Amino acid sequence: MISNTEFIKYLDILFENPKPELNYSNFYELLIAVVLSAQCTDKKVNKATEILFKKYPNFNALSSSKLEDIESIVKPLGLYKTKSKNIRIIASKVIENNINEFNMDRDLLEMMPGVGRKTASIILSTYGVSNELGVDTHILRVSYRLGITKTASNPLLTETSLKQFFGNQNYNKLHMQLILFGRYICKAIKPFCTECKIKDKCNYYNSLLLNK
Repeated sequence: MISNTEFIKYLDILFENPKPELNYSNFYELLIAVVLSAQCTDKKVNKATEILFKKYPNFNALSSSKLEDIESIVKPLGLYKTKSKNIRIIASKVIENNINEFNMDRDLLEMMPGVGRKTASIILSTYGVSNELGVDTHILRVSYRLGITKTASNPLLTETSLKQFFGNQNYNKLHMQLILFGRYICKAIKPFCTECKIKDKCNYYNSLLLNK
């Protein structure tokens, strides 16, 4: 299995200054965009939020919006009825509880519909509130293929395993690097194994060789 130092070095070469690919300019836009990104690509979310944020530029505007109008905007993202309902409720809860980027915490975020541990971790890490390693499907896949974790379906267990593997690191940066690695190299379908510089330490790649 690959060592933590070797993997970190490779990630730093590939993505020295990783940036989120969701478009946002403030706490409101980030929270709503991340909720809408569930089971959807960032590219599609960015197209929808460009329209959504122009029409509803803040929590107050979104909380007083018409549900049918929100649905028409986010329909291309899938699960649009649930997502539309959730982001309106989120807007109301943020206002009611006076939540912002300076006073938010995990408990406050996770009380909102559509906001689980991963979404809360992304928000908290993005604003530097805490050192978090949110686990999405890309990170689940990468961790399992490399043998860092023994499951590809348990985000919390994977998060624990990754923190044990990496030790005391900047998880906020690693989170983004791992996502980009899974999105562009260790893809779910047709991964670029032959181009990957750590393929010899990868369980997935070695299993492909054995099955040839």
